[in-house]
Amino acid sequence: MLWFTTQLIVATESKTLKPLIETSSRCFTSASQNKEQLIIYATSQKVAKSIINSLCEDTVVTKQYGEVRGFWGYRTADSIEFVGKGIADLILAKNNIMSAFKAESTYNYQPIVGFPSYTAFFISAKEKPKIEKQYFLDKRIGLLDYPTSRSGHILPKQTFKELGINLENLDVTYASSHSELRELLANGEVDIIASFWKNTDQQSFSKNYITPISNNIIGTRWYLKMQHENTDLLCAIQINLLALSQSQTSTYFNHVEPYWQCSDSGAVFLGEGDD
Repeated sequence: MLWFTTQLIVATESKTLKPLIETSSRCFTSASQNKEQLIIYATSQKVAKSIINSLCEDTVVTKQYGEVRGFWGYRTADSIEFVGKGIADLILAKNNIMSAFKAESTYNYQPIVGFPSYTAFFISAKEKPKIEKQYFLDKRIGLLDYPTSRSGHILPKQTFKELGINLENLDVTYASSHSELRELLANGEVDIIASFWKNTDQQSFSKNYITPISNNIIGTRWYLKMQHENTDLLCAIQINLLALSQSQTSTYFNHVEPYWQCSDSGAVFLGEGDD
């Protein structure tokens, strides 16, 4: 009972904290007299706006909320702001960030759906990268300037360490996004980047010139803050997230795995796959 009371106090306090990120959109349900807000955070404007508009029309959401408000940000720092303070009711985040802040135990965030696991690669424009110490020493390398990015930061640096390479001896250029990394490589400003591989990358690069760093990296997940056993809301949100996924053109983002089995009697947790 004490634990449950503590969770409600923490959740109430965190709801009053103003997010540092100001990029947001909102919509109102048909329950205009209800002052309750359903707060959502996503990593892109398109995703955030799509899901808030969908949820505003959902009958379950309408019974519980008068407004759905969505925030978005493209930096890891934005995710950290929301995860660390438990601001969002529904959040799209990496599991390593959730684990770092113990968000699942602190705020009782539950995974709803998850994107597939993926592989991190070293990608070159002119040759297949070699996982050898001497190979990297004379290369211009592009990494992501986010310490929490596994494919663009953590795993390549881990590889360099395992090879006995001091980062100070490498020519590293840091980019603010995976797209910027690809621009650096396409423009000849770096020789190698660390990232994931997309089908559209074949338009600019050769799949013969990629070398895996690590596979089976856990994909991003949608988490719902479960202050109560609100299974009606959980199932409604899962249905909307699955529908949103199916509308995506990307072969990665249009495939998500549901973690709950919903029925008229409630919801049963299925697990998080083989991640």
